[in-house]
Amino acid sequence: MAKRILAGKRVVLTGASSGIGWYLASELVRAGAMVVVTARRDERLQALRRSFGNPQKRLIAVPGDITQATHRQRLIETTVGELGGIDIIINNAGIGAIGSFEDATPERLRRVFEVNFFAAAELTRLALPYLRRGDQPAVCVVNSVLGHRAVPGKSEYCAAKFALRGWAEALRVELRPNGIDVLSISPSTTRSEFFGSLIDTAGTIVRRPNFLSQSPESVAHSIFRALKGRKREMILSPGGKALVWLSQLAPQLMDRLLLRYGMPAAC
Repeated sequence: MAKRILAGKRVVLTGASSGIGWYLASELVRAGAMVVVTARRDERLQALRRSFGNPQKRLIAVPGDITQATHRQRLIETTVGELGGIDIIINNAGIGAIGSFEDATPERLRRVFEVNFFAAAELTRLALPYLRRGDQPAVCVVNSVLGHRAVPGKSEYCAAKFALRGWAEALRVELRPNGIDVLSISPSTTRSEFFGSLIDTAGTIVRRPNFLSQSPESVAHSIFRALKGRKREMILSPGGKALVWLSQLAPQLMDRLLLRYGMPAAC
């Protein structure tokens, strides 16, 4: 299979105001792609544009809340209106929550699913008619190793990521006759603003990423290479691969290890 050429590609990228999305947008623009970015923080999107000298047609900012249907529609319409179509959609926006499921509110569960799953699925649904006419079209899902193996204290986040991976697997087969690739990329813990924007963590001590965590630059570069190489699915870190491998080989042992070392600490 020929590698994907990113120069000239028309890309929609969510969650671009910081971290993985920020660096991925930068790599795509440098490769010659035309990128429409979105996030809630307009000032951060404008800072991203200024870092490239406000390039016309190469980096377009459409601020808004990706969980809102009206914003998703505006994002697609803006991309098609400005660039003439869509070749790649990258569902990167995400949010997390830490704490016991029993002690959480129904609102926390719904918010995590709205951002991490429903927004990605419904934005992709809107993009599909244009992707079918695209050049080397692709749907890219930024998942998580926790979409392969769930851990305590992050039940809602894990559930949403499991749903995202299952949806991507089904979509990959459905869209194959249309020539649309579906990529699912699963980083491990990443040093980004993710941990600064957790929702509803009262009563829980949040452990910040340590030196074994991945940098957002390295994760963005891995996603960039996966797009070029037309990869199907990737778990990015050795630790993430070990977690998934051991969970499959010795699930009861992994349960005991997580019970002993993986439980969130109470304040």
